[in-house]
Amino acid sequence: MPKVSVSAAREDLSETINRVQYRGERVVLERHGKAVAALVPIADYRLLEDLEDKIDLKAARKALRERRKNIPYQEFRKKLGL
Repeated sequence: MPKVSVSAAREDLSETINRVQYRGERVVLERHGKAVAALVPIADYRLLEDLEDKIDLKAARKALRERRKNIPYQEFRKKLGL
């Protein structure tokens, strides 16, 4: 994955965007030698969003299943020895 300093990307933003859009490159932007962001093709971004949505949905379904496992307060106290 090519790395470009933020200042270099700023100076030639249209070329950097063309690399991403037309060549499908993923470009890492660096500031002071540290990666701070990335430019990716929109298809990659959409895939990432879809994956995050699936992970969130899985977590939400798990939380709902766990919520349905409520126990009465007195039983909870008994389990704690109170």
